[in-house]
Amino acid sequence: MTIERWRPRRGLVPWSPFEMMEEMERRFEDVFGREFPTVWRRLPAEERAWAPAIEVMEKDDKFLVRAELPGMKKEDIDVSVTGDTLTIKGERKAESEVKEENYYRSERVYGNFFRSISLPTSVDTKKIEASYKDGILEIGLPKAPEVQPKKIEISVK
Repeated sequence: MTIERWRPRRGLVPWSPFEMMEEMERRFEDVFGREFPTVWRRLPAEERAWAPAIEVMEKDDKFLVRAELPGMKKEDIDVSVTGDTLTIKGERKAESEVKEENYYRSERVYGNFFRSISLPTSVDTKKIEASYKDGILEIGLPKAPEVQPKKIEISVK
């Protein structure tokens, strides 16, 4: 008699190759009794691209952009605006080199990153402010005066 792991039916679910690979990895671990190294997680660093997660919010008078850049130094981050495009780029450097071959798992990604964000309106480039605290880069992009909403007074006659 064979005992099989119970899996509840989830109806129609989009096919996910990574989910299938994780299931296969779990089955190997069940058979061999230890964590089994997988090929798909051992891609060379130059083949693994990463980009920081970002948030973009629009306020009445400015745009606010936040990017997650944990463990980075201010000197390794470059922020620029060209026309209506904000560009954040930089490099996350490895803290130390490990020469051991028997990694169990390494999910941290190092190397260069590049993010470009198209802004819906022009910004006042002279008043842009950027700050970096606790791994979060925050950029305030004031809207150009000509695109900011103006309140128009109504006169009564």
